[in-house]
Amino acid sequence: MDIVKEADIEYGFVGKLQDLKYTYRKDIRDRNALELNFRQKFEALNRVKLSDAEFEKLLSEIINPDVFKASNLLRKRNTFIREDDTPLHYTLVNIKNWCKNEFEVINQLRMNTENSNHRYDVILLINGVPVVQIELKTLEVSPNRAMQQIVDYKNDVGNGYTNSLMCFMQLFIVSNQSRTFYFSNNNNKHFAFNADEQFLPVYTLAKEDNSKIENLYEFTEKFLAKCTLGEMISRYMVLVETEQKILVMRPYQIYAVKAIVDCIEQDRGNGYIWHTTGSGKTLTSFKASTLLKDNDDIEKCLFVVDRKDLDRQTREEFNKFQEGSVEENTNTETLVKRMLSTDYADKVIVTTIQKLGLALNQNSKRNVKQKEDNKPSYYDRLEPLKDKRVVFIFDECHRSQFGDNHDAIKEFFPKAQLFGFTGTPIFEENATYRTVEGTQASYKTTKDVFQKELHAYTITNAIEDKNVLRFHIDYFSIKGKPDPNSLSHKMAIIDTILKKHDNATHYRRFNGVLATSSIADAIEYYHLFKQNQREFAAVNEDYKPLNIACVFSPPAEGNSDVKQLQEDLPQEKADNLVEPNKKKEALTAIITDYNKQYGTNHSINEFDLYYQDVQQRIKDQKYTNADYPHKNKIDVMIVVDMLLTGFDSKYLNTLYVDKNLKYHGLIQAYSRTNRVINDTKPYGNILVFREQEDDVNKAMIRFSGAKIEKAKEIWLVDPAPIVIAKYEKAVQNLNQFMESNGLDCSPSEVSNLKGDEARAGFINAFKEVQRYKTQLDQYTDLEETQTEIIEDLLPTDDLRSFKSVYIDTAKRLQAEQGKKGDKAPDDVQQLDFEFVLFASAVIDYDYIIGLIAKYTQDKPSKHKMTREELINLLSSSANLIDEREDIIAYINTLEVGNGLDEGEIRKGYQKFKEVKADKEIQEIADNHGITTESLNAFIDEILNRLIFDGEKLTDLLEPLDLGWKDRSLKEKALMEELIPLLNKLAQGREIAGLNAYE
Repeated sequence: MDIVKEADIEYGFVGKLQDLKYTYRKDIRDRNALELNFRQKFEALNRVKLSDAEFEKLLSEIINPDVFKASNLLRKRNTFIREDDTPLHYTLVNIKNWCKNEFEVINQLRMNTENSNHRYDVILLINGVPVVQIELKTLEVSPNRAMQQIVDYKNDVGNGYTNSLMCFMQLFIVSNQSRTFYFSNNNNKHFAFNADEQFLPVYTLAKEDNSKIENLYEFTEKFLAKCTLGEMISRYMVLVETEQKILVMRPYQIYAVKAIVDCIEQDRGNGYIWHTTGSGKTLTSFKASTLLKDNDDIEKCLFVVDRKDLDRQTREEFNKFQEGSVEENTNTETLVKRMLSTDYADKVIVTTIQKLGLALNQNSKRNVKQKEDNKPSYYDRLEPLKDKRVVFIFDECHRSQFGDNHDAIKEFFPKAQLFGFTGTPIFEENATYRTVEGTQASYKTTKDVFQKELHAYTITNAIEDKNVLRFHIDYFSIKGKPDPNSLSHKMAIIDTILKKHDNATHYRRFNGVLATSSIADAIEYYHLFKQNQREFAAVNEDYKPLNIACVFSPPAEGNSDVKQLQEDLPQEKADNLVEPNKKKEALTAIITDYNKQYGTNHSINEFDLYYQDVQQRIKDQKYTNADYPHKNKIDVMIVVDMLLTGFDSKYLNTLYVDKNLKYHGLIQAYSRTNRVINDTKPYGNILVFREQEDDVNKAMIRFSGAKIEKAKEIWLVDPAPIVIAKYEKAVQNLNQFMESNGLDCSPSEVSNLKGDEARAGFINAFKEVQRYKTQLDQYTDLEETQTEIIEDLLPTDDLRSFKSVYIDTAKRLQAEQGKKGDKAPDDVQQLDFEFVLFASAVIDYDYIIGLIAKYTQDKPSKHKMTREELINLLSSSANLIDEREDIIAYINTLEVGNGLDEGEIRKGYQKFKEVKADKEIQEIADNHGITTESLNAFIDEILNRLIFDGEKLTDLLEPLDLGWKDRSLKEKALMEELIPLLNKLAQGREIAGLNAYE
């Protein structure tokens, strides 16, 4: 079958756009033609005739290297001072009615500059402004590779994105005709594949039922129809002020917003949105509320959350999207004032259900007290709003608002419309009974309260879209099946965690939570861990103790913050009624331990600060040990109810379960582990120590939405035997590939592969081997025989050597890609290297330093290695890829018997690098006829300015004076020599994120 060429795909695509009434402008192929067309459109839209000088001045004012600023300009009414000093108020496009703009398509635009000669496949213009770029590829090109090419285009000097009308680019689309993806443009710090290969947020279009639209022509009809595209850019892209970042909403978020807005505009009652945990409900609700801000029929829009921490978190999120969009409600009095305010800024309010209930329930203690004092109560003051149309949007709508507070809202605002967001709706099967303010009441279902489901995006949809991960569930049956409350039960669990935690968390690259059934259990676990770790370390020479922490709410004792917190923590609230002083003493001791371990100063009297610190420390797992030492992190967090709902950390991947979970509680808890990062985190790990398989199956079926029959298949990773079979197949494919090239399948033979195409074949073959090995490494339920099979398929030493060869080969081919670009062989152009697969969580800087120290000592040790073993281990990991040569050279200077400790090794290595760097600086200075002093000053300036600010090296060169006579001829040659050196110096100074220059 003939391969469809890019030119054929492009021809058909442009034709499809013409069918959609885009005007094809084949005459616009360069910058001059692009600007002339824009000038004509601008003058017609703004009913003005500009002189040539005025147009040049306009271009200089609107063309901005900052994508975020340009995007703001595109959406606003702006002012330009003409030659006669009169102001011209203008827009770049018709922002009142985007459908009434002129839509054009151009192709093969060439941006010719001294530094760049890129040609862009297809660009869509709205009123002459380039807003969408489409790059078309053949089927063989990996989507990641195609996206990387766009990133590379943007990083090239003179590419047009910073110095021409291309700065207004809003969206990129990549397609090979059968698969189509889109993503938003951003400034470089938000627009790159970083060192951990955390890719750009990339979207696939979907229908309202979440079925995919991947074919280019169907995508074009649904997404690029003129009014649809205009609406997407004007309404469904969000400019995040605090981060200076542009977001494009996902399809399901857009459908949810449309459903809410339509329901309000047509006054069709209430509704709820079922969007799974981790799907971005806050962005969806923010967009819905901001669109309602401009609806004159709506008096107020209140976004209602259930707890103090969620109130703070949601307010911060809203203000992140748009600075100052919501203010803090410090108390109910402030809330009432804002509800009565006619200020536009107070039209959208974030508050808690508790504050709202306090104001609207005329029998609440506060309202009664105000009446007794002959003061107008909150209830009376809000009387003018009674007949107004007020919209309430509830976050996690299955919580407290099912009680009296919800009834108070309905009674007070008869014309109100209520909308709920939930990741886990309440159905008849998972409705429970509980006491609400002293009265026995049943939980109603979500449908009872909110009438109808407006849109659903279930965890099943999210897993299929790879927006969240699947789960690996390991059910442990403890020998003898002791009573779950017994000491032997807990001891068996702790023993299992100590043995399996490193595997489960990819050698502590991630962390875990232990969910217990009561505060008493949490306290007992905390003390047992301390004791057992000491014993475990005594018999395991190189064992490094886990950092264990514990959090549960203290007895409220009248503390309103704790009382509010406990409203969503039923187990902890009940537990604290029994022996409260004992619980308080235990928590005080736990916090004291925490302060000693982490150098903090928390107390039980300011519990909220301790709770915030715990959450942040769990999230700090994202930093490598070189950037943030492991001693500052938490490995296992012991909890009862806390952190099992609402808490998000991508680097939490494991949940140990020693409590009975069901339905929505189970889904919420499990979902703490399944946030997506990259291939080093293939799934969320759940280790269950209770008989819960039936409960898990019921929960999967209930919350799967429309795909009940496939729930287990979609939600759960393959059992170990299936993944082992896939691993075996990948190893066989590697063997066959090497044999097809007339070589034995051994690491030493890879260097004998002829040509870059053959080396590319090795990269693709071995990458699959490593992908399955990474998955198997984190399985906690492998039997001894299975472990032996895995080892027999590819022994550890061979695997390590293959990794080393892969890294060397991949780096060489990556350099080839960069140098030759489009002229590189097709197989090389299409390569997606995925170095993250070869980054070992074990082999970090601290670990290597420790091994080197052991190597220099005379005394025997289990982990003492020979020089050759050390070098092979180092070469097999991509973690220290840029420092590997220096570390190996340093190892070769050391002698066994020196007996150096880790501190001496660190100092010695830093001194070794400094001496080597001084020699390189001297050589570079001599080669380029500049003084060593000026070059050193230049390097210091560069390193200081690159820290965390995302600036590129090329941007920093201009203002720095090296005393050259002919700067332009020497700059490029100097840069080529300096960049590798700057990388090493940056790492030597432990500066994070210095790969901003490329």
